[in-house]
Amino acid sequence: MSNTRNTQESQSSQKSQDSQNSSKSNENRSAPKRPSPMEVLRQARGQLAELTGMEAESVSSFEQTEEGWALEVEVLELERVPDTMSLMASYQVELDAEGQLTGYRRVRRYERGRSDARRSGGR
Repeated sequence: MSNTRNTQESQSSQKSQDSQNSSKSNENRSAPKRPSPMEVLRQARGQLAELTGMEAESVSSFEQTEEGWALEVEVLELERVPDTMSLMASYQVELDAEGQLTGYRRVRRYERGRSDARRSGGR
């Protein structure tokens, strides 16, 4: 009788451990790995280039948001000679938490050789 009780307790303990291990492995599978900031930058540049047909020259703003990521990307829209007269654009790009582009919009166009007007307050 004692052996039967020990066997039942052992089986019960094993089932409990199997159940815990199973739930842990399911958690690992269901929670996707969040991409690193560098992976997000690369994905954003590539996805924007694919959608617009224009290569990103630089990323001037990058931040993590509650929904995912927000970037401002500088793009060469029209190449001119001399290069300082080329037409550039800033695009606001939004990505979800996994780094997939969810939206973009052009927020500014400017000549490469022009700087922003000085703002009050010395900025």
